Amino acid sequence: MPSEPGFLFITCQLGAEAAVKHEIARDWPALRFAYSRPGFLTFKLPPGHKLADDFELGSAFARAYGFSLGPAAASSPAERADLAWRLAAELPIERLHAWSRDTAPAGSRGYDPGPNAAAAEARDVLLAARATTPVGGKSAGARFRAEPVAAPGELVLDCVLLEPQQWWIGYHRATGLTSRYAGGFLPIEAPPHAVSRAYAKMAEALAWSGLPVRPAQRIVEIGAAPGGAAQALLDAGLVVTGIDPAEIHPHVMANSRFTHVRKRGAEVRRREFRGFRWLTADLNVAPQYTLDTVEAIVTHPEVDIRGLLLTLKLPEWELAEELPAYLARIQSWGYGTVRARQLAHNRQEVCVAATRSVRTAAARGQRARRAAKPSGPTIKKRASKAKRG
Repeated sequence: MPSEPGFLFITCQLGAEAAVKHEIARDWPALRFAYSRPGFLTFKLPPGHKLADDFELGSAFARAYGFSLGPAAASSPAERADLAWRLAAELPIERLHAWSRDTAPAGSRGYDPGPNAAAAEARDVLLAARATTPVGGKSAGARFRAEPVAAPGELVLDCVLLEPQQWWIGYHRATGLTSRYAGGFLPIEAPPHAVSRAYAKMAEALAWSGLPVRPAQRIVEIGAAPGGAAQALLDAGLVVTGIDPAEIHPHVMANSRFTHVRKRGAEVRRREFRGFRWLTADLNVAPQYTLDTVEAIVTHPEVDIRGLLLTLKLPEWELAEELPAYLARIQSWGYGTVRARQLAHNRQEVCVAATRSVRTAAARGQRARRAAKPSGPTIKKRASKAKRG
């Protein structure tokens, strides 16, 4: 391996740079901000840091990160590719990732960050150049794979398309799910039948979170209109109850596994949430209001929600600084595992995934069953009566 790297690079959503800086200052005070472009930052590492190449940054707003090798600036892609491999000359690279930094906020005029033609072209040029450029770490040459998805444990060369004639080169060790894909972009795409971009957001949330949802399990969605997220849940085989006073798209309403409750989440009696295993919420309100609504549900003695997928809106970026407090509050409800990430399909918001351990969920389930008493129709019964009427 090469000498001790001196810098880290981070890519993020356009606009989230200050949030990343705040996280680094809070959690990695020894790091010093060095350089940035919209959606891209570097930080200087302290001498003698001994940071392993599979380290966990622990940032909710960093979409991808790794050790920085520096810029590869030249007029032609072939020259940039040659420079890139020379920067990585001592590294036993096993995979290659190339992606473009964000050029607009997510969802702005239909823009969604992710793979594009420019990144694909850069990757092709890099692959071609590797055959002719002297590359160190030749002992690992036989292990190099051209396919873009890295296997856990592989060393990945990172190429960020920063400017028209400048790439930024780095590397990381693939560990978790998102680190196996270029730029941290999971291969999520909304199908033609999706009624809104919320489909892709929910599909990405399910993939990233790894929630152990199973077909035929019941999930309640607070803030369901117009139904894009519900479609993704239905396509995953779940039985979905959507709570929203607004209308749901007819394509979603036609699904026999979907029930619409035309109320706000706060208007539904808490005990009517018993029987649901999962809960998701995406409300166009400040995080405090979303958390107030969810807390009143999941802490009710007759309710046993095993896992949560919550979207916390950040109408002002300053609210990003409160994220640790939000996560601690969710953990206080009995959810031992709580994680947050600004997904590629998120706008100015973050996705939070929370789960209870099997033991905690079982104990709470027993308490919920003891507390449950026949006390009027549940959501499911009430909706059935409405359909018959």
